[in-house]
Amino acid sequence: MTNLTELKGNWNETKGKLKQKFALLTDDDLLLVEGKHDEMMGKIQARLGKTKEEIQKLIADL
Repeated sequence: MTNLTELKGNWNETKGKLKQKFALLTDDDLLLVEGKHDEMMGKIQARLGKTKEEIQKLIADL
């Protein structure tokens, strides 16, 4: 997965792609707040039923 700085820099684009691919994700699920990266990843994991590694790969592949 790209590092957190790269993820933050491209987050609006990445968030849009995730919402297109997984319509059940909400803006609240994808809220990237400083210091809350792990919490956001946990929300995505729970919503999609995937492991942390699967989510990281999914985001890296977008």
